[in-house]
Amino acid sequence: MSALTGKLRVANGKSAARKLRSDECIPAVVYGLNDNVSLSVNPKELKKLIDDKGRNVLIELKVDGDSAENRNVVLQEFQTHPLKPGWVHIDFLEIDVTKKIKAKIPVILIGISPGEKQGGHVNHIIRALEIESLPKDIPEKLEVDMSGVELNQMIHVSDLNVDGSVTIVNDSHDVVVNVHLEKVKEEKAEGEEGAEGAEGEAAAAPAEDAGKKEDGKN
Repeated sequence: MSALTGKLRVANGKSAARKLRSDECIPAVVYGLNDNVSLSVNPKELKKLIDDKGRNVLIELKVDGDSAENRNVVLQEFQTHPLKPGWVHIDFLEIDVTKKIKAKIPVILIGISPGEKQGGHVNHIIRALEIESLPKDIPEKLEVDMSGVELNQMIHVSDLNVDGSVTIVNDSHDVVVNVHLEKVKEEKAEGEEGAEGAEGEAAAAPAEDAGKKEDGKN
């Protein structure tokens, strides 16, 4: 579990939020188990936690002025500025670490598919999986090894390997990734074959005509 500190936020509203951001803090809220708590956190500290442990990092949040000594939370939602980089508001979900929760984890493709080397297109369909587990067991990501995926082969949710403490919520028949020839390439290949056939027929026609002329002379 990773530690993060915050400060209890008394003033609310747009002007108060702008003042926080000018002080290099961002407004946040904690909800879930008990009472809702408005607070502010340092975005740099939070970003470091996420960079080190991933989006689903389990956080021990200590808020100055809070009635609770600390709160076990996960990052539930964040709002970003439409024009500027960075967060403008954070939602934390307070959780019971002894109970399972649902979370989404990114699906990362590693390795090069033999099918891709043959000209196939890798179609990454599911980029985030929904899983259920205890907070401490939530994986940072799920890697899919593409080194054995041939042309026209599909990887389904049921083909994925996860720890026994983790349950995938997605339908087992859902396709995560496949490798196939693009339709344009297939049509082009068929067109080239058709053109070769037409050329062969065209070449055969003059030969037949020449044979008929020879027969006429005799």
